[in-house]
Amino acid sequence: MSEDIRIFLTDRRGVRHQLLAPTDMQMNLMEVCKAHELPVEGTCGGMALCASCQCYVNSKHLLSEPSDDEEAMLAEAFHVKENSRLSCQILMTPELEGLEVTLAPND
Repeated sequence: MSEDIRIFLTDRRGVRHQLLAPTDMQMNLMEVCKAHELPVEGTCGGMALCASCQCYVNSKHLLSEPSDDEEAMLAEAFHVKENSRLSCQILMTPELEGLEVTLAPND
């Protein structure tokens, strides 16, 4: 049975969106953003080979540790903060109900 969770995302203009994300489809946050037609590039298609889907995790949810590939991409990205993650590496699970993120600048 599908369980949708709510994700709160602030876009690059400062507008806050409430997104519904299914937890039974193995979707990541980047894919959820694209499904809601939000401006997340995801140039590499979710392979952690670029940083065009970078976001800042504002809530205290426990996320999986970043992979070596994700850490390498963030090490080379612009506008990186302590709470930066690649949205393509955040899988939608029931535990992420209420996750709050902000899209990083893309310039």
